[in-house]
Amino acid sequence: MAEYTTDELMIVNAARQLGALAAAGKSRCFVGIGLPSTAANLARRLYPVEPVLIYESGCIGSKPTRLPLSIGDGELAETSDAVVSVPEIFAYWLQAGRVDIGFLSGAQLDRYANINSTVIGSYESPKTRLPGAGGAPEIAASAGAVMVIMRQSARAFVERCDFRTSFGYGGGKGDRERFGLRGGGPKWVITDLALMEPDPDTCELVVVALHPGITRDQVVAATGWAVRFADDLETTAEPTSGELDTLRRLQPA
Repeated sequence: MAEYTTDELMIVNAARQLGALAAAGKSRCFVGIGLPSTAANLARRLYPVEPVLIYESGCIGSKPTRLPLSIGDGELAETSDAVVSVPEIFAYWLQAGRVDIGFLSGAQLDRYANINSTVIGSYESPKTRLPGAGGAPEIAASAGAVMVIMRQSARAFVERCDFRTSFGYGGGKGDRERFGLRGGGPKWVITDLALMEPDPDTCELVVVALHPGITRDQVVAATGWAVRFADDLETTAEPTSGELDTLRRLQPA
C-alpha cells in the first residue's frame, strides 16, 4: 500500500462520500473553496457519475482543469455548463431547494456541527478576525444536506463556537426547525482522524469511523468536548494507488 498523508486520507474519504451520493442521485454540490473544492474536484475525476459542482459566484457544472484559487477564478466560469448571477444562484437554486449537498469547512466546529469562520474570541474584540461568512450561512441553512471537512484539533473542535457563522444544529435537536431552516443540516463531518455523524436523537456529533492507525485516545485529545463513539465503530479503507495518483496530479496544478 502506498504511503499517504492524513490530509490525503481526509480528502479521499470526502471524495468517496460525494461519489456515493452522486451515484444515489444526489449530485448537485455547492462547493466551498479550499479542502471542499479539492475533494469535490477529486470526486469528479474518480467516479463515473460526477458530482455537479456549483460555486457561489454563479457557476453551475464547473469542470476546472486545475484547482480554483477562489470563487472568482475564471477557470470556473470558462468550464461551467452555465453562469448565472449571484442572486439567482442563491434564490433560485440554493434557497429553492435545488442543491443536494453543501460542502463546507471552517476554523471552528462545535459538538452540534455549528461552524465558525468569522472571529476567534469575542466579536467586539476578537483575538483573530477570520475571512468571514461568504455564502456559507445560506448553504448551511438551505442545502439538502451538509458535509464538513476540517483538520481536527482541540483548538478547532470546540465545546461551543466563539461565533456561529453557519448553523448546524444550534444547541441540539429541534433548533433547525425552530428557526425555520429548510435544509437537512450537517450529515457528515470528515477529519484527518475520523468520520463523525449526528446522533439521530440528540444531533450531537458521534465518531462512527476511525482512519487507519488512529486511536480513540487521539480523537479524544483532538476534541474539545467529551466526544462519543459509536458502538459499532468502523475503520475507513486506506486510499488506493489510483485515488492517490489522481489527487497528487490534481494538487500541483
